[in-house]
Amino acid sequence: MRLIPQLEYTMERIMYASRWLLAPIYVGMSLTLLALSIKFFQELFYFLPHILDLSDSNLVLAFLSLIDLSLVANLIVIVMFSGYENFVSRLDISPTAEKLEWLGTHDYTSLKLKVAASIVAISSIHLLKVFMNIEDTANEKILWYVVIHLTFVLSAFAMGYLDKLTKH
Repeated sequence: MRLIPQLEYTMERIMYASRWLLAPIYVGMSLTLLALSIKFFQELFYFLPHILDLSDSNLVLAFLSLIDLSLVANLIVIVMFSGYENFVSRLDISPTAEKLEWLGTHDYTSLKLKVAASIVAISSIHLLKVFMNIEDTANEKILWYVVIHLTFVLSAFAMGYLDKLTKH
């Protein structure tokens, strides 16, 4: 009879400890952040020497690309820290060290909503880039871009609405 509670306890300890398998994933996300930073500066250094030669629309497209990369980087940071704190362990940050104000305030639901909102923002920028270059894009492709963007918007809205319903 004593074997079953001990087995249950052991299984629960193993499952609980398995959350640490996520830690290398979050470290890997910091490497993707590094890769994204390299890409950002590659884009920046590519268009800076040509800034005086670029048309207004091409300059705006270049800026939108940089903003797009920045939003993705922000999304990575939010997912990396919030995911680690929610699913692996609290961050031990010295009381004297600078601490991000939002750290420790995002639960899984708010993280999910932030990811959805970020995807909508990134999709909006991509759609704006398509519209800035509309003469080079087939109408059928534009239609699909709009449909996909609206799907993201409606999904984010539905998640937010359902979250509001479940909180009340």
